[in-house]
Amino acid sequence: DLIAVLDRNGKFTFVSDQVNQILGWAPEDYLGAQIGARADPEDRAKLAGMVESILSGATRAQLEFSAPCKDGSWRTLIATASPLFDEKGQITGVITSARDITEARKIEKQLHEQREFGRRLIECFPHMIVALDREGHFTFVSERVKEILGVSPEEYLRSEVGQRSDEESRATLIKMFQNIISGRKRQEQIEIRARHADGTWRSLQVNASPLCDEHGQIIGMVSSGQDVTESRRIEQQLVQKERLAAMGQMMVGAAHELNNPLTAILGVADLLRERAGDDATRRQIDLVLKQARRAATIVQNLLAFSRPVTLSRARINLREVVQEVLQLEQSALEQRKIQVKFRSPETLPAIEGDRKLLKEVFVNMIANAEQAISAARDHGTLEVKLSIAGGYIRVSFADDGVGIAPENGGKIFDPFFTTKRTGGSSGLGLTICLAVVKEHGGRIETESELGSGATFHILLPISTDPVPPAAVPEPSGRAVRTRAAEQALRGHTAIIVDDEESICEIVQQGLLSRGMNVEVFRTSEAALAHLATNDCDVIVCDLNLPGMNGDQLLERVRLEQSHKMPRFVLMTGDLLDPGVADRYRQSGAAILPKPFHVAQLADLLVDMLKQQPAQVG
Repeated sequence: DLIAVLDRNGKFTFVSDQVNQILGWAPEDYLGAQIGARADPEDRAKLAGMVESILSGATRAQLEFSAPCKDGSWRTLIATASPLFDEKGQITGVITSARDITEARKIEKQLHEQREFGRRLIECFPHMIVALDREGHFTFVSERVKEILGVSPEEYLRSEVGQRSDEESRATLIKMFQNIISGRKRQEQIEIRARHADGTWRSLQVNASPLCDEHGQIIGMVSSGQDVTESRRIEQQLVQKERLAAMGQMMVGAAHELNNPLTAILGVADLLRERAGDDATRRQIDLVLKQARRAATIVQNLLAFSRPVTLSRARINLREVVQEVLQLEQSALEQRKIQVKFRSPETLPAIEGDRKLLKEVFVNMIANAEQAISAARDHGTLEVKLSIAGGYIRVSFADDGVGIAPENGGKIFDPFFTTKRTGGSSGLGLTICLAVVKEHGGRIETESELGSGATFHILLPISTDPVPPAAVPEPSGRAVRTRAAEQALRGHTAIIVDDEESICEIVQQGLLSRGMNVEVFRTSEAALAHLATNDCDVIVCDLNLPGMNGDQLLERVRLEQSHKMPRFVLMTGDLLDPGVADRYRQSGAAILPKPFHVAQLADLLVDMLKQQPAQVG
């Protein structure tokens, strides 16, 4: 240490040679100088104060200050002062020792900066950081644990690993800890479930490495925990979305393939029913028709589910739409002994939407109520009520059926979920209903108690525009065929173009029985060759033909038969976008979705040909 003696005036009377080693000055450079003469003003005042305190009776004083070196640099010294006494015990001066602590302070500063950097790094790190000793007790937990698990770090300290995990995750954590502590692994990553303070479970991705001392010996484990709950949920949604997309593609193909045989079944059943000679046979054929129509509905639901919902917008009076649907379903409900109670204000604001799609939603709701009631008893009541709820029209369907089990409440709108026996439902009806209602800007709410029925509330936003004049309800179902209608087709010539033999045969027989002259071709090219030398009144063509498809055939006929363009019907098993369907209609072609009844085709042809006289061969 540097030793120095000062008189009562604070001037140096002795300075040891260490001053040269520490500051580069000679002892003579200090003798007679005032203490702190070379220091900055702040340290000078502090040094003078230290001397004054000793002269005033203090037995010891210590001070850290900066001293200038001869080369212009500065060193940090810590000085300790004590009184100097004469033989009479009087204070004659002050003796001081000063130690150079420059390097120590520099190291301390570096250590502080490193500690501060580590602390700040841990604070800003988005993951939870923990450290454990060799016994598996937490010795450090970062503040991030509050955000991830809702608990304070103090709640973790000294507790054992896996305290907030389920049994499976706890076993996985302990195994990872043993692998790290034993040195078998230098790094490991696992995923566990941990309970949040609010009782929910979070998924954490944990990375761990050994914690070593200065000799490289493992003294514990350090690990980070990242909350991956949301990312795992999104991943599951993407997987589900991809799975559903793949299923959608598969369903489109399957549905398309099913439409042709279903059309043939419906056609044959229609023909057989017309020729049936007794009631028993007709009842059996009606059963075939009912099941075929049921299969056709499932196919259409599959197609609808695989395609985005598209709307044709128009002003709609919901009271009229619901009444129309109830009228259509009246016969089926009466057969099931289900009494319908309908309540609605006389006047309601209009909504904007797709009349046809909303009718399908209401039909599905009635069918669900019918099935729920039939599952409970052989009779029941369905209450249908319309009301205004804020900015919405609420359509409520309340049945007294079996109700919805609590565990199924959140699943009833999921794709393919059904509580009906195998084969009783496709599980897509409510899914499609919800999609349609959402596309209209609305929502579906449910109320139910198991064993006491269920109520579905469909809320659709009110339009601010006035209600348009009531439209005449569109005919639905199997139209009544009269002798006059059949006479309207007699003598007309039709060409059938389809690569499916069964479709050709059924359509040909059905139209021949109605007095039409029918030619059948399996390709568009063969039909064009026939048209080169023959006229016809109507062409019924499949849209998806090998080679030249129905769309291309329509354009060719338009170019080559411009002197007398025949009526055109495009059959298709696909769901066409409204824009595509409108384009065909603007071209003069009618769209006939598969599967269909021959009677539907006949009704369509009557409408198309009623203004056109039959061709005389």
